[in-house]
Amino acid sequence: MNKKIIGVILIVVGIALAFWGYDVYGSAGSKLGRVISGDTPIEAWLGMVGGAICIILGALRLK
Repeated sequence: MNKKIIGVILIVVGIALAFWGYDVYGSAGSKLGRVISGDTPIEAWLGMVGGAICIILGALRLK
């Protein structure tokens, strides 16, 4: 039972992280930075990749 609760928590946290990363990626400051330097902020990458990893780990815990 505890594995399923942890799995659900990981999925919820992963979704929140992914949305946060996407929000950072689409912000005005990030767009301006991409135009000037061509680089994506590390916070956007961490949020989206970290969120995906949490979602995958949570889904594996639910099995």
